[in-house]
Amino acid sequence: MSLEEYERHYASLNSETGCESVSGRSSTSGAFAGEEEKLHYIPIRVLGKGAFGEATLYRRTEDNSLVVWKEIDLNCQSDKKRRDVMNEISILSILQHHNIIAYFNHFMDKNTLLIELEYCNGGNLYDKINQQKGALFREEVVVWYLYQIAAAVAHIHKAGVLHRDIKTLNIFLTKTDLIKLGDYGLAKKLDSQYSMAETCVGTPYYMSPELCQGVKYNFKSDIWAMGCVLFELLTLTRTFDATNALNLCVKIVQGNWTMEINSDVYTPDLIKMVYECLDQDPEKRPTAEQILERPVVSRVRAELEERVAMLNSSIRKPKLSTATETSVAVVTTRSREVYFWGGGKFTPQKLDMFKGGSSAQHVCAGETHFAVVTVEKELYTWASVQGGAKMVGQLGHGDQASYRQPRRVERLQGKAIRQVSCGADFTACVTDEDQMYMFGSDYYGCLGVENEHGMEVLEPVLLEFFQDRPVRQVSCGDNHVVAVTQSGDIFSWGCGEHGRLGLDCEDDFSSPMQVEVPRGGIITSVFCGSDGTFFLTESGKVLACGNNELNKLGLNQGITGIKNHSGESYQGIPYTTTLTLVKLLSRFRIQFISPGKAHTAAIDERGRLMTFGCNKYGQLGVKDFRKHQGVQILVGAFGGKIVTKVSCGDGFTIAATEDNQIFAWGNAGNGRLGMPPDKGFGSEVCPALPRPIYGSLHHVPDLSCRGWHTILIMEKVLNSKTIRSNSSGLSIASGQCSTTSVDLETDSATDSELREGMLGGTVEADLDERGLQTPIFSIDSKTGESSCPSWLRKELDDAEFIPMPKDSQESIEPLTSYPESATLPYEELDQPKATTGKSLMPTACVDYERMNGVETGRSDPSCCGASAELAQLRETVNRQEAQIQLLEKQVRDQLEENERLWKAIRSLRVEAEPQDVRMSGSLPQLKSSSPEPFTTDKDSQAANAKPKPS
Repeated sequence: MSLEEYERHYASLNSETGCESVSGRSSTSGAFAGEEEKLHYIPIRVLGKGAFGEATLYRRTEDNSLVVWKEIDLNCQSDKKRRDVMNEISILSILQHHNIIAYFNHFMDKNTLLIELEYCNGGNLYDKINQQKGALFREEVVVWYLYQIAAAVAHIHKAGVLHRDIKTLNIFLTKTDLIKLGDYGLAKKLDSQYSMAETCVGTPYYMSPELCQGVKYNFKSDIWAMGCVLFELLTLTRTFDATNALNLCVKIVQGNWTMEINSDVYTPDLIKMVYECLDQDPEKRPTAEQILERPVVSRVRAELEERVAMLNSSIRKPKLSTATETSVAVVTTRSREVYFWGGGKFTPQKLDMFKGGSSAQHVCAGETHFAVVTVEKELYTWASVQGGAKMVGQLGHGDQASYRQPRRVERLQGKAIRQVSCGADFTACVTDEDQMYMFGSDYYGCLGVENEHGMEVLEPVLLEFFQDRPVRQVSCGDNHVVAVTQSGDIFSWGCGEHGRLGLDCEDDFSSPMQVEVPRGGIITSVFCGSDGTFFLTESGKVLACGNNELNKLGLNQGITGIKNHSGESYQGIPYTTTLTLVKLLSRFRIQFISPGKAHTAAIDERGRLMTFGCNKYGQLGVKDFRKHQGVQILVGAFGGKIVTKVSCGDGFTIAATEDNQIFAWGNAGNGRLGMPPDKGFGSEVCPALPRPIYGSLHHVPDLSCRGWHTILIMEKVLNSKTIRSNSSGLSIASGQCSTTSVDLETDSATDSELREGMLGGTVEADLDERGLQTPIFSIDSKTGESSCPSWLRKELDDAEFIPMPKDSQESIEPLTSYPESATLPYEELDQPKATTGKSLMPTACVDYERMNGVETGRSDPSCCGASAELAQLRETVNRQEAQIQLLEKQVRDQLEENERLWKAIRSLRVEAEPQDVRMSGSLPQLKSSSPEPFTTDKDSQAANAKPKPS
């Protein structure tokens, strides 16, 4: 039978059982056109080799999950083994259970079959037993394992599947002790529970007596193997042992096990059940369902079921394939490395230990230490202090030593760490079980344990407060902590100065306190600064609390509109103790925020980078060192690049773009920017425009800055190949698409790099201060997503129209050399001046001011790109002034005409009075109804005097 026939047979199995098809749609090549789904994989390391081939660990980039690819070379397999392989796929596709290895997909790479399976990061039960080193398991642990194994076996038996190779090596574990039954290469599907199998297969140590005797067997043979596994859990030795296969079979048939179970440690009910599973008569062995109903399991079954469900929900799993998808696997080989610098280290320091299964996935920098989470969910920490300062437990190694090389936190072995966050001198981490551990200094109550363990906690402690409140994310400031639970609740604790905890006070709290969120706001993530906190909502809006010095929280309110307003253009807010809307960012949908010591950077959904706060060292990236009240959108510096990562330290900023470039700017002192002093970037200069520091082709999966320290992960793509799902049984596309690999360089950027990537410039956004739901006019003509608020529309209707510049970003020319005026020595920063160098390229840096009651943009003198618009605006104002002069002349002429008419009226009145008496009564009435504002006292006397008789 050919491979294509096996594939068709497998597809028919799926159609008969009504299960999801994993073999794809039609085998015709046209089925792939426009319908394929690409899945990207990165190989991590080889997990092991078996009879059929290798098992390799991969990371799936779409959801950052880990999967195992079981690679089977079909050329080296007999027809029987090929049938076993296809049988395993068909069996796996119909088994879906919390305690069974999940099957996701399978692919064909030429003659290699690749089966994508769930990864268990805790090894297998065989290793777990050996790690005990003679120390017996507690009965609660054995019952926990027993329940999971029995539940898995009950599920496969209910599906009509006989495993035939249950053993400790095929029972896999996660780091949370969740069991997954795997390896179905020898499994067989029986028609009913009374069907029998005849083939003698399996591992000899776990073979049932009926298998040894060569007679027919059924599901009870799996129960025997399960009894052997339980016997090993209770005794830490094999159930049957011998020097050769013949003696082993004799002992199995005779029931001559190696030792008795210790009745002083385990209860009689548990021991009795194990011996029943090892009964020589298959009919007397219990079924898996009957084992689950035994009192030793049933009394805690509900609790164990809930625990299994909870642990599975916390595991990040790939999306399952569906019958309407044709998956295409893109396998990319990458080189991932970790670098750090700062604190006197002017050049990036490479950490060689983070490779293979220990490659870094998440990094975090603290004031005095670094932390790294690997792809295998292990936590490493080490010190980053100068002068050998004493640690206070923030490394979690159980002592106060200043370890200068990364060291695994042994206390967290067995825990799958998902996220880590560092404070000034403490550390918090979240596990896959959504539990939180903390260690380090508890001076301000930052550990949230009410100082129960003293002021210095040297090893991780579990925050029991969150055992019933699963944690989604945690963020640490210098001396405070904020956590978001899976239900969306916010808790904060630690130092409360300036209201950074958002609890409407400035008190310190040594245990988590719930933060009141404004009605309608759903907080998805939090970002703690040194003494403030940002809260990101589901709709991309930003709330903040804490110290707003230098407007680093963006809370200062601008006075905007058409009419003139007296007083300051911005109203300063020193701090806030409750969650307050950051109105400067309300026009954007923010995706990520990074607060620094005195400034903040944010990325919106379009990948645009914006900065606000202190600009003393040019950390805002706006080519000058002046104070800026609004938000700066760095449009020119990145030339339309999409920013993926950004982090702010003490006076500097580092960002990474989608096209694999890394930029740094701001305070270069003490090695902050990773630029060598001999290249002109020592402690005496401050680049005020983003500079590329590594060249290109370096992807940054994660980046973190704190104080003067920086740590980041960098990847270089080495080669890649594309593999279709095996709906046709053939490899559609294979081969290497090599890309140029550039070694890590710390030299300053070349002129060509500057011309390509350093276009310089910002937009200072004129942002409304009117509330969460009020959109604001967009400075960037490309946004196309803002509308005019009602209050502004009313003012516009009453105002005279004045043309505004259409686009302040036109005709941007490449930068040929980096301007000296944008890189100033520290001593000149006390009184910073605007940069005016002619070599500086035109930018879109707009500084808002008032002109005739209209809020307009006036370009910086150095921004020649906006000079035409400025000249046009001035010409418009001149025309308006001329119109005003013309109107004033018309008013004066009208007054003179009025004066002439009044004189004529008075003359007629004097002449007509003797002839018509009634006119004398009507003239005063005319006077009272039509006053004469321009007559003099002399005129009035002449008009009222009686005429002389003629």
